[in-house]
Amino acid sequence: MLRPFRQVDVFATTPYDGNPVAVVLDGGSLSSEQMQQFAHWTNLSETTFVLPPTVAEADYRVRIFTPVSELPFAGHPTLGTCHAWLSVNTPEPGRDVIIQECQAGLIPVRQTPQGLAFAAPPLVRSGPVEPKLIERIASLLDIAPTDIVDAQWVDNGPGWVAVLLASADAVLDIRPRPHELFLGVVGPYPAGAPQAFEVRAFFPKDGATVEDPVTGSLNASLADWLLRTGRARAPYIASQGTALGRRGRVHVTVDDDGVIWVGGATLTCVTGEVEL
Repeated sequence: MLRPFRQVDVFATTPYDGNPVAVVLDGGSLSSEQMQQFAHWTNLSETTFVLPPTVAEADYRVRIFTPVSELPFAGHPTLGTCHAWLSVNTPEPGRDVIIQECQAGLIPVRQTPQGLAFAAPPLVRSGPVEPKLIERIASLLDIAPTDIVDAQWVDNGPGWVAVLLASADAVLDIRPRPHELFLGVVGPYPAGAPQAFEVRAFFPKDGATVEDPVTGSLNASLADWLLRTGRARAPYIASQGTALGRRGRVHVTVDDDGVIWVGGATLTCVTGEVEL
């Protein structure tokens, strides 16, 4: 069966500078096994499947797959899926918020001057990281434990644990060893720089460790940590993907109700149909 398909670049203003997500706009009748098989075939960090919502408040439901497993939530797939959904659906006049249903719950997505932005979901795990794990992370990053300024569990679904280094340059210098963690690394740029932070994200895949070009879920949970501890002030821009030759830019804002919004540009790079 031919199904409408989009491949969307997320968090970049020019094509192929961000993080791509594959979006199957009609996932109806597909089994979980078929979805996983297709996600493994695309070999992108995430592939999504759009389905009818199960609650009246939602505009659509999405299932999110990495090449090896399903995720309850992920950031750049949320923005890319909403972008693809809007390419074939027109909301009622005056509506500026789209509601996505996923395993993590209902995620509002709105249009901003910088592009689509999602409301950061609540953390499922937070708090300080145990000292033995900090030592292990330092070893995996081939740095001294004293090079880690702070560490925090920042898990909003995928399982993120994050470490703060002294500078963006220190973040760009790391060369991680293979590991099984969902690991985020962040460091500040000097005052006055166009971006406030450099972010890198690493996760396991097929026995190896891969780097994600630009990661919405990690940036959302990092924002919660950095803003709460006074290390950042909103609005700010995070840079990610530099080490991979990408130019990802993640825009973080906070509204009057204290909700953190994470957004950026989205661009359709591939349009067509897939046989599924």
